[in-house]
Amino acid sequence: MIKKLFSKYFELVFWIAAMLSLALTSPQAESHFTLCPLKLMGITWCPGCGLGHAIIYLFHGDIPNSFHAHWLGIPAVLIIFHRIYVLGKDRLGYGHRFQNPRNPAS
Repeated sequence: MIKKLFSKYFELVFWIAAMLSLALTSPQAESHFTLCPLKLMGITWCPGCGLGHAIIYLFHGDIPNSFHAHWLGIPAVLIIFHRIYVLGKDRLGYGHRFQNPRNPAS
């Protein structure tokens, strides 16, 4: 039962938690921890580095700094919010609200 619920809602909960954690993070906070595998290996350049900062700046309304941190920040937020919407609609059953249970095609 728990495994079924976990597997059904994991991605939805993950994206919501990720967006909330980025929205609640201060853009001026110093970063001491990274999940970037390239940075952990000692490589100084990474195509994804700055994306988290771009999203944080965007949530705080600082669009110029968001674009400066990473130009894919705005599209990434739009894509992730769309994914949250699709998952929420699918997992919470909103997509099937007006469907006839006897005739699923209607």
